[in-house]
Amino acid sequence: MIALISFIPVRLAITLNQVPEPQAILALGGAFERIQVSARLWKSQPNLDIWISDVRPNYEPFKKIFQKVGVPENQFHYASATDTVTNFTGSVQDFVDRKIWHLYLVTSDYHMTRSRAIATLVLGSRGIVVTPISVPSTDIHPESIWRILRDCFRCLLWLVTGRTGASLHPNLHS
Repeated sequence: MIALISFIPVRLAITLNQVPEPQAILALGGAFERIQVSARLWKSQPNLDIWISDVRPNYEPFKKIFQKVGVPENQFHYASATDTVTNFTGSVQDFVDRKIWHLYLVTSDYHMTRSRAIATLVLGSRGIVVTPISVPSTDIHPESIWRILRDCFRCLLWLVTGRTGASLHPNLHS
């Protein structure tokens, strides 16, 4: 397992050297503020495509936010996810296929530590770097170390088996 993940920092360093500027935006759904920040970021860099990763029912409301600021339909992509780990595992192949090696990662400040840990393992295993954009939140404490460790374990499971364990969650019906 150590050998499996020990190459990630080297891959990320090489990628960051070769692709110092983000090539796209990955916004984790779950909060309209994240989508609004992503839309403002796109307005400042309209050459970037945007990926939203979230549960399917949020697609239309988020799409309307992007349409309102003028994001062309061909620059807006949606990745269906059931949780934070599948936000990354469900979209990583799209980035590889499109040769996107550096992303802005937009999520809430309380969620950033866990998101970056997951991104490092999942995206980093494919040589994809993230530049974080934290969205301020109020009255929400940073996520616990146990949630971070649990999801890192799920990422390691995905690296070995291609499965995240999301189907074991009793409240998920996908």
